Amino acid sequence: MSKLSRASKVVKKVDAGNVIRAIVRSGQAAPGPPLGPILGQRGIPIGQFCKEFNERTKEIKEGIPLPVKIMVNPDRTFELKINMPTVSYFLKAAAGVEKGAGRTGHELAGMVTLKHIYEIAKVKSQDESFQLQDLSLADVCKSLIGTSQSLGIKVVRDLNAEEYARFQEQREEQLKAEASSLEAAAAKKK
Repeated sequence: MSKLSRASKVVKKVDAGNVIRAIVRSGQAAPGPPLGPILGQRGIPIGQFCKEFNERTKEIKEGIPLPVKIMVNPDRTFELKINMPTVSYFLKAAAGVEKGAGRTGHELAGMVTLKHIYEIAKVKSQDESFQLQDLSLADVCKSLIGTSQSLGIKVVRDLNAEEYARFQEQREEQLKAEASSLEAAAAKKK
């Protein structure tokens, strides 16, 4: 067997499937689904992972979704890399909404200003995913604007507090009307 073929076999043995990517809420890692079965299949001690994750995220406000990368070693140990909160979390928090639009392009879930986009971009440009792509701050802002559009969040230059309060009231009334019409349609089917 030549050195080249031995080297290629060694390279083939490196398994890219030993990296688990997940989004876990800070301080809320628990051994149950969906995280428990994924870790259990790889032979990672679930209790140890939950304890370490919760300990490392205790300084962060509880419940914030954090992208996590878990590198599994052959001896069933792991390395844990915790990234910054997701872009969608920042955008929804800035817009003051709990979830994005149900029908993107047809309804608005909220609004953010360009200043919000810029501030979020400054934070997210420090994130590993944006640094690996070597994106400028302007490109990160464009990416954030695209994500906000997919969430149904409108980006505006200026936003008056009273104007936005009026928008949120109208949005609540619209959601209640849609919910009641869906209930009425479901009652007719029975």
